[in-house]
Amino acid sequence: MLIFIGLTFVAFYFHITNGAFDMSVMDVVKTMLRIDPNEKHDLVIFEFRLPRIVIAALVGIGLGMAGTVIQGVTRNGLADPGILGINAGAGASIVIFMFFFQMSSNNLTDDSWSSILMMPLFGFVGGAVAAGLIYLFSWRNGVLDMQRLILTGIAISSGFGALSLYISLKMNASDYEMAAVWIAGSIYSANWSFVLSMLPWIVILGYVIYRKSHLLDYFQLEEASAKSLGISVEKEKSILLLSSVGIVSACVSVSGGIGFIGLMAPHIAKRLVGIQHRFVLPMSAMIGMFLLIFSDYIAKTVFEPSELPVGIVVSIIGIPYFLYLLVKSKA
Repeated sequence: MLIFIGLTFVAFYFHITNGAFDMSVMDVVKTMLRIDPNEKHDLVIFEFRLPRIVIAALVGIGLGMAGTVIQGVTRNGLADPGILGINAGAGASIVIFMFFFQMSSNNLTDDSWSSILMMPLFGFVGGAVAAGLIYLFSWRNGVLDMQRLILTGIAISSGFGALSLYISLKMNASDYEMAAVWIAGSIYSANWSFVLSMLPWIVILGYVIYRKSHLLDYFQLEEASAKSLGISVEKEKSILLLSSVGIVSACVSVSGGIGFIGLMAPHIAKRLVGIQHRFVLPMSAMIGMFLLIFSDYIAKTVFEPSELPVGIVVSIIGIPYFLYLLVKSKA
């Protein structure tokens, strides 16, 4: 944990001091402590970089925790909110919301409070619908078929992705451009309103998940063994999954479809702290936070002054890791 806290601070340092307008550490410290404040530094730090870093941290924490829960509940190391279609379901719902409520880049400001606060709710509905469809088609003879789960998740993800693309093509040019970048996964337009809209979801549902983290250890047993311990398996799985869907939906509402964080973070965490989920969950959250802050720094600087969507950078890292896990699971 201390190592990853240190790595996160390093990523934070590079992210906040580098960009189109470079600053020294002393400039940042003086601005943060309000010593000899500078209007230009205030604008860059408090309006552009700091909210972007905070959102990257919160989204990384949320996706890391959600990935740990989904892998624990399904007992499948290849499960992930993106691969299972939850990201795509939440994303399609939010694109529909953007289309009908005109959430364009021109009005995504601090004044559109009601719309910004409603986006995670719309995302939750879409994510819950995707999760429900996956469960419906993966259930076989009273048991959740893991192979069907992955295949159904890929199909659901493709279907909702196509729906998102179709709706976005109906938008005007400026709104389509924003929707296309957002679908690819981007936090470049972050502001403090987005932070406040997703923070309650991360805090409340993250607390619920951590309180029930010990149950994820029991879910690694056969279902009959878990039931024999007096655990209401289906009820507890539903609570954990719905909490994960809520967290993922809040993340998607502010960052778009960022995949692979929920796949990589739990695997790395288990290699570092073992398989007990009360340790894996906070470690996975910390790893997810570091990965996303660092990936966003790469996304904004590698082709400066142009920016890559952070979802593309994460995918470049995540796809080889997914293939490695796939080959390892077959070995």
